[in-house]
Amino acid sequence: MASELGAQITAMPVSDQTTQQLSIGQCATLACLLESATPKPGNVHRGADFEDMTFTDFVATAVAIGPAMETASTDRSVGATVLKAIRASKQVTPANTNLGTVLLFAPLAVVSLHTPVAKELPEILGHLSPQDAIDVYEAIRLADASGLGQVAEHDIHDTAPADLLEAMRAASPRDLVARQYVTDFHEVLQVTLPAIVQGVTSGWSLSDSIVHTHVQLMARFPDSLIVRKCGEEIGAMASLRARAVLDAGHPGDHAYHTGLADLDFWLRSDGHRRNPGTTADLIAAGLFVGLRENLIVPPFS
Repeated sequence: MASELGAQITAMPVSDQTTQQLSIGQCATLACLLESATPKPGNVHRGADFEDMTFTDFVATAVAIGPAMETASTDRSVGATVLKAIRASKQVTPANTNLGTVLLFAPLAVVSLHTPVAKELPEILGHLSPQDAIDVYEAIRLADASGLGQVAEHDIHDTAPADLLEAMRAASPRDLVARQYVTDFHEVLQVTLPAIVQGVTSGWSLSDSIVHTHVQLMARFPDSLIVRKCGEEIGAMASLRARAVLDAGHPGDHAYHTGLADLDFWLRSDGHRRNPGTTADLIAAGLFVGLRENLIVPPFS
């Protein structure tokens, strides 16, 4: 169903300027706020902090990246947008709250406001320059993301490659964010956004739709951050536990919410190392596209 709705969403025209109320920067900030405020299992939200990362950190960086995303379609540079956003984030918190989100937002923000993302995005990804690679590598090092480790090819501690897309292709089997660059954002545009929209359309609140989509993504795609920090076995276990929540029912069902609580408790064990942060990045990107194309509109219930 999600893929069918994804095809429908791809074909839908973007609303004209008379109905567009939010700028690109506002959409980016609001998407981050909606993602981080929603009580998704295992993540920081307005009712749950980590010892080294708080909801306030996420709020601060949501605001900080707005200007970089606002000018992205004028600058026409994915790498420069990523670097500006991470530099701005580091000015408000030392925590890495948003590297994956920024890497996903930047190509989406470069797309002209009144152009459907799916129409222009492949061209943007296909014309990434060596400077884009240099800027992205610098941003990743500046963000000081945990769990990256070392790899034999295109290691982040090495000199940036001439072809950023090739580096993303090499990383794509182990990283869902990198995979978006080489699949024209398939999981964002064809899975995440359609699932959120479908939930709202069926009568769920936006919060319930976000949480349910988050669990669906976890069940279908082992979270890259969990796998990097804890290994493939724990990543697979997290997916199985997410599938059990879905099997228990839907938002409003007692068994479903009991399952969510159990999943949340398990994910927060082991010093929050099981934080499904990459899944949250996909949620934020789906919300960003939904907001900028008026598929998700305020007021939010």
